[in-house]
Amino acid sequence: MPITTRRLHSALLAVAMTVAADPALAEPVTAIHDFAKAEQPLLLDTLRDLVSIESGSKDLEGLAKIADVIADRLKQLGGRVELLQPADVYRMDDTPDKVGAMVKAEFQGAGKAKIMLIAHMDTVYLRGMLKDQPFRIDGDKAYGLGIADDKHGIATILHTISMLQKVGFKDYGTLTVLINGDEEISSPGSRSPITQIASNQDAVLSFEAGGTDGSLRLATSGIGAAYLSVQGKSSHAGARPEGGVNALYELSHQLLQLKDLSQNDRGLKLNWTVSQAGTNRNVIPAEATAQADARALKVSDFDQLQATLQERIKSQLVPEAKVQLKFEVRRPPLEATEASRKLSAHGKAIYDEIAVPMKVLDVATGGGTDAAFAGVKAKGAVVEGFGLSGFGAHSNDAEYIQIGSIVPRLYLATRLIMDVSQDKVK
Repeated sequence: MPITTRRLHSALLAVAMTVAADPALAEPVTAIHDFAKAEQPLLLDTLRDLVSIESGSKDLEGLAKIADVIADRLKQLGGRVELLQPADVYRMDDTPDKVGAMVKAEFQGAGKAKIMLIAHMDTVYLRGMLKDQPFRIDGDKAYGLGIADDKHGIATILHTISMLQKVGFKDYGTLTVLINGDEEISSPGSRSPITQIASNQDAVLSFEAGGTDGSLRLATSGIGAAYLSVQGKSSHAGARPEGGVNALYELSHQLLQLKDLSQNDRGLKLNWTVSQAGTNRNVIPAEATAQADARALKVSDFDQLQATLQERIKSQLVPEAKVQLKFEVRRPPLEATEASRKLSAHGKAIYDEIAVPMKVLDVATGGGTDAAFAGVKAKGAVVEGFGLSGFGAHSNDAEYIQIGSIVPRLYLATRLIMDVSQDKVK
């Protein structure tokens, strides 16, 4: 039988009084777990509200709307909230003229620990696609546009803070929340604030999905892009080909000498994926371009790759052609550290309290996340994957989160914040 609102309130009040009366409670497992169970339907309501707002990375109106909703929720929870407008935008090939604001909230406690929680509110979808993927619950799955990437992360953060307040826990020094609106376009406006704010934190928890099995991730691949352009000279391909400078020939030469730079044994990959040249069959092409996708597990590998690319393009087939290469670090890699290993091991032990298995992945297995920007100058642990379990990110018909992961994840995030605050992570 469903718990009525009055019964639920009474149950929560009883647990809160128990924990508040004894903050040094030796076994807070039952109390926190009960709170997580009570919080689950409220989190699902939040997910419904967030999914109902379309917030594509380039939809400034939608991003502003969802930012206001998130800001209001954080204010209601007692946070000092501000909207940060991007001031130092890292311009990439696909960066729009304007990017969405960030929602930042700070909660002041009585302790010393500084903890940061991050997630993103933008999605890959275009305005109008919500009608084909509205919020709905089917069995143990909740579906919806952007629900798995990353609206569940926002909801989990909001309700973790709610749980901390309901148990009366304020032993942290500062609890900082940062929700950005440009993650899906490589965070051009938010990367600098994420790195800056994360640099003095004792722990950074990133709330992207924990896969389908609730794994925590200590390492993610860095993502780079190379743009090769060749400027030649057009001429009639039949009557006077010698009067032209064939940009296509030079581009082909460059691609052949730049094709063997991957080092798969160390996770460094460079693959040329897009090329364009010429305008007409009977015209010597005056321009030719190509793009490459790059991946790396170490920041230094991108530096080495970029230097190698610049050196190799000096060797030309067509001396008269002008060859230029631009390299973008769209995301640095996140590398596992001793601090992140300790924090994740403690998280695994917390899951053991409720008999839930957990994997900790310390080798990169996929794409990058904002956790990598947090890790650039971090002194403390940076761990990815505190969001709910889910599947189908960037899909137009199958994006969902697993409802069964809500209680364990709320329990994990709440307990971990408490233990970091009380210096119990060893």
